[in-house]
Amino acid sequence: MELLTAAQREKMLENGRIYKNDPSFDPVPVVKLFTPWTDCTWLLTDLDTDDDDIAAGLCDLGFHEPELGCVRLSEIKSIRGPAGLRVERDLHFVAKKTISEYAQEARAAGAIRA
Repeated sequence: MELLTAAQREKMLENGRIYKNDPSFDPVPVVKLFTPWTDCTWLLTDLDTDDDDIAAGLCDLGFHEPELGCVRLSEIKSIRGPAGLRVERDLHFVAKKTISEYAQEARAAGAIRA
């Protein structure tokens, strides 16, 4: 499974263009990625317009310290779990709030709840 669909990639690039011109832009997440064997979760909002391998969003690497930041999609794609499991895209995820709202709730809960 690809981490992003073509439509998600285009929306994330669009969000990246908006953010580049307006750093106060607070989009809703476009995609949720997760590891099915542990507690790693990424809610991603945009792609860097100069390097579309770099995504921004809310990340929790399973240490219960979610933070806003950037990650390389190629690094997420290279992660392997037991029996070769890979990072998956949540096919049913629909964002209900902005990334800053998810971040505030995740910090209080110690994990991303989406």
